[in-house]
Amino acid sequence: MLSWMIFSPLIGMAAILAMPRNRPDMVRWAAVITTAVPLALGVMVFSQFDRSTAAMQFVEQVSWIAPFNIEYYVGIDGLSVPMVLLTVLLSFICIFASWNIENGVKGYFSMFLLLESAMLGVFCALDFFLFFVFWEVMLLPMYFLIGIWGGANKVYAATKFFLYTLAGSVLMLLVMLGMYFTTEPHTFNLLHLANLHPFSTLTMNLFGWQLPMDKVFFVALFIGFAIKVPIWPFHTWLPWAHVEAPTAVSVILAGVLLKMGTYGILRISYPILPSATLWAADAMAILGVISILYGAFCAMAQKDLKKLVAYSSVSHMGYVVLGMASLTTAGVNGAVLQMFNHGTSTAMLFLLVGVIYDRAHHRWIVKPDGSRGFGGIASVVPVYTGVMAIAVFASLGLPGLSGFISEALVFLGAFSVPRFQMYVIIGSLGIVLGAAYLLWMFMRVFLGPLNEEWSGLTDMNWRERFTLIPLTILVVVLGVYPMPVLKLMGTTVAKLLTSLT
Repeated sequence: MLSWMIFSPLIGMAAILAMPRNRPDMVRWAAVITTAVPLALGVMVFSQFDRSTAAMQFVEQVSWIAPFNIEYYVGIDGLSVPMVLLTVLLSFICIFASWNIENGVKGYFSMFLLLESAMLGVFCALDFFLFFVFWEVMLLPMYFLIGIWGGANKVYAATKFFLYTLAGSVLMLLVMLGMYFTTEPHTFNLLHLANLHPFSTLTMNLFGWQLPMDKVFFVALFIGFAIKVPIWPFHTWLPWAHVEAPTAVSVILAGVLLKMGTYGILRISYPILPSATLWAADAMAILGVISILYGAFCAMAQKDLKKLVAYSSVSHMGYVVLGMASLTTAGVNGAVLQMFNHGTSTAMLFLLVGVIYDRAHHRWIVKPDGSRGFGGIASVVPVYTGVMAIAVFASLGLPGLSGFISEALVFLGAFSVPRFQMYVIIGSLGIVLGAAYLLWMFMRVFLGPLNEEWSGLTDMNWRERFTLIPLTILVVVLGVYPMPVLKLMGTTVAKLLTSLT
């Protein structure tokens, strides 16, 4: 089932490449059908997943490159299932959000399907070499999706994204090789490496310094994954990529790709390097708090609606890092739930920014000359305003919507660790700042007297509503009853934390 889920987008990609160039609607509907297959399989996985065990499920394991003990080894547990479900849902939605792509339609949807395949591979891979292959393949379509179909500074944004992520990949590659040659017999199997974890007793010579191997490995992996999250100070590629990317690509970038960084830490760094994880917890918490506040302050300074949402992602992913650093059941559960909830609420925000940009062809909250960008448009686009209000309040953590419960669990878990209590107190300022910049934006764009320049705006059409309805339902339902996602991850998180003690 997992192989069909991972590789069915590649079959659709091949079919699209064989289609005539002058039939863009055929290409679009082929992409819809192709992304519907992993979505259907994801629903089957959700219904058949055994929530009572932390063991890997739906496992497929065959030898791939036998002389080097490299395997095609995939499986999922409570950490990966929420991310897989998020990926297949957002990929399906984003095809409809890409409907207005007019240039290079075949190329765009082909790259998008390749991206979906690579993302699913990352969340399912249990062999470090296979994980790295999918991680690197993901760079290629994202580079072209931003660099060809992006905005005015698309080449700069795509190149910056590629180089930052590639730099992190080099560090990951070096650690992967170090782990492979340190173990006997040599293996890339992540579960075997987690069971062995011999690195805590070994040292390595690095530039003349004799250093603990597990701590060197952890720092290198952390930097590689932190670039993807992104955690301050590795975040500078993100606003450029978001602002220049097409709407659907921004949705995938914020909704899925950022989560790969935190997922990689939980999947690889924590179970394989437990003693280094305990050693690094305080530093992770500090970086998480800095990201929360820095991202919020940067968001407050933005006049571009899309850049505001981009910086808000830096802030919200800081909560994930803080919860992971707490190493408590509530904190880590909150972190993984926040990964999922942030994926839905921020996807809504980026989709909504795309809706208004398609009509107005700008995203100014306040124009550079100080004049109003929009103003009072709630009176002409009431449905759009209502959905935006739900997305905004979910993002700022209003009780009853999904953002609240995940952030509450993060703070609950972190505050139960005495030395983290000051981090929580400082980090909680991010909630106030988040409310400030989001409500500032909402007030200036939607409330007050109507800016007559936009009196002719039209409300959302059927396609735009279709993309937002499932996300709105998830934001509301998981805000009231988050157990469907918490039950998926609970047993796996408990086992992960047990391995760290």
